[in-house]
Amino acid sequence: MLQTNEDAVRMYYTAIDAEEYDTVFDLFDENILYERPGQENIRNIDALKEFYINQRPLSDGSHEIQSVINEGETVAVRGTFSGMQGDTEVSFGFADFFVFSETGHIKRRYTYTDRDTV
Repeated sequence: MLQTNEDAVRMYYTAIDAEEYDTVFDLFDENILYERPGQENIRNIDALKEFYINQRPLSDGSHEIQSVINEGETVAVRGTFSGMQGDTEVSFGFADFFVFSETGHIKRRYTYTDRDTV
């Protein structure tokens, strides 16, 4: 059975919290565009891999999803992240928007947080 867009997004959070990066990367389109306020956009799968493996400032944490809205090609998620940013323990709210391609891969992602930088 093919997974729904919402299933893919829920799998993303489970995989990212478990640091199962191959699963994470399989969810994304080769030409992913990942936009984060105050940060440079990530513009393809190789840049996304570089970000998650070598540049991601968050670690040892988990996402708690409060709500998910699935409409058409877009899935919106509101939740909290608790974990480490460098040597500092952090907890903050986020809203993520995932836009899917016709092949069922995430082609665009927008992240908003209640922090200036993540």
